Amino acid sequence: QLQFVESGGGLVQPGGSLRLSCRASRFTLDYETVAWFRQAPGKEREGVSCITSNGGSTNYADSVKGRFTIARDNARNTVYLQMNSLKPEDAAIYYCAAVRRFWCSLKTSDIGLYEYWGQGTQVTVSS
Repeated sequence: QLQFVESGGGLVQPGGSLRLSCRASRFTLDYETVAWFRQAPGKEREGVSCITSNGGSTNYADSVKGRFTIARDNARNTVYLQMNSLKPEDAAIYYCAAVRRFWCSLKTSDIGLYEYWGQGTQVTVSS
């Protein structure tokens, strides 16, 4: 059963922007840390960004700092990832995930702790 509905992926030229959305369909996000992960073909899944339940703490992978912004709207039960200045190396399937914790982690070793996952949305960056 899908826990999230992700949208916003697509094809964009280098330097372009996309906004990904992740809406929880079966539970409230009010108490959940939510993260975005991505996985490119032949590569391991990696953390991109995360945000704590009240939005008070965020974290970004070094590769996206200054270009991506995570935000949440608990009234809409949705988390967003604004992606600007996209590069070909940003191309991947992007997944959102949630866990009821006070921390916000992007560590590969913590991926298994995230309890709820979306189906993923494809981002392609190409001219």
